[in-house]
Amino acid sequence: MAAQFSFDVVSEVDLQEVRNAYDQANREILTRFDFKGTGTTLSLDEDMIELRSENENRLKAAGEVLKERLVRREISLKALSEGPILPAARGTVRQSLHINQGISDDKAREINKFIKGTGLKVQSQVQKDQLRISSKSKDDLQGVITALKDHDFGIPLQFTNYRP
Repeated sequence: MAAQFSFDVVSEVDLQEVRNAYDQANREILTRFDFKGTGTTLSLDEDMIELRSENENRLKAAGEVLKERLVRREISLKALSEGPILPAARGTVRQSLHINQGISDDKAREINKFIKGTGLKVQSQVQKDQLRISSKSKDDLQGVITALKDHDFGIPLQFTNYRP
């Protein structure tokens, strides 16, 4: 019987690195001259970061500071879902950034369909918020990894649990 090889496709974010980036961005916003007196704040709650400021320009600038810190800590910006900029109390504005973890059912279906379209002899199955890809050929699995890396699904993908 031929050996079966497999790996998992996941979309994970290191929340400790997100917290570190958040802390750095917060410190920078507190000390930078252009943010003084603008009431610009960041708050972190589990998998959501909320930005608040007196106007949209300062809010966007704070968002850029945060994104810079996230990228420096190797957190893909694809992991963020930006909410709309909304009016808040006392004439301020706010925006929520949601940190996405796992692969949603819709994304899993999209990735499955893409894999089937590659024509490689692999099986893929959805397991909770990840996909398991298996094949009798290591080369086909490598082909799937390459194809998935080259295609933009709008979320960060990692390949784990490679099993020969």
